[in-house]
Amino acid sequence: MDMDHTLDQIQWNADGLVAAIAQDWQSGEVLMMAWMNRESLSITISSGEAVYWSRSRKQLWHKGESSGHRQKVKALRLDCDGDALLLAVEQIGAIACHTGRRSCFYRRYEKGDWQVTDAVLKSPQTIYGSRND
Repeated sequence: MDMDHTLDQIQWNADGLVAAIAQDWQSGEVLMMAWMNRESLSITISSGEAVYWSRSRKQLWHKGESSGHRQKVKALRLDCDGDALLLAVEQIGAIACHTGRRSCFYRRYEKGDWQVTDAVLKSPQTIYGSRND
């Protein structure tokens, strides 16, 4: 099948985006959630590395382009409604979150508030310099 047929099976939202969840391909740990558009998904499929759409910067975002913490895609799944993607990835450098943590899901709701459960592995300033995205 061609790429257009593949992309046409996605239920894109009103902004032309689809939710994309990145999960460690070996442990199953959920690392992050981001958005993809047709172009970023097409590049991800052809390159084998995760490329997302940055809503804040309004541009393609090759995961790890600033930090070196790239994501090699091992498997790509589409959910039953066609409106969410699951990327099983090899997280290069062990850090997926721009805060310097392994996962973006580092807060857990306990005792009426969000508790930080995961330590910073590397300071964002060390990773990005003055830039923190």
